[in-house]
Amino acid sequence: MSDDIKQRLKDTSENCLKTYEAWADSRKDQALRESLQEAVHELRKVTARLEIEIAVSERKETKQKPLPIPPHRSSKRRSGNNDDGNNELPSFISGDNNDNGDDKKNNKGGKSSGRRRAPRKKSGGDDN
Repeated sequence: MSDDIKQRLKDTSENCLKTYEAWADSRKDQALRESLQEAVHELRKVTARLEIEIAVSERKETKQKPLPIPPHRSSKRRSGNNDDGNNELPSFISGDNNDNGDDKKNNKGGKSSGRRRAPRKKSGGDDN
C-alpha cells in the first residue's frame, strides 16, 4: 500500500469516527448529520482508491496477457477472403433464376407455393 493511501485512510477513518461520535450525541442536529455524510463519502473514496490499487497489483502479479479480442465476422466478409473461394451472391439476393431447384422441393407439381385456400362452400341449395 502506498504511503499516500495509507495516510488518507488513516485520516479519513479518524475523521469519520469523530463525526459519528458527535452525531450520535445529538442525532437531531442537521449540520452534524451532513458532516457525517461527507466524512463517510470521503472514506468511500479512499476505499475505492484502495480497491483499485489492489486490483492493479493482482494484475501485475499474475502477469497474464489479456485474451485478444477476435475480429468481428463482418470485417472478415469485407476482406473478400471467403474460405470456400466463392465470392458470388446467393441466387435469392442476386435475382438469378439459374438455381438447381433445391428451393422447390416442397412445391408439389410445379404449383405456386402461395397461401393455401379454404375449400369452397356449397352455394345456396340443399343437395343432400
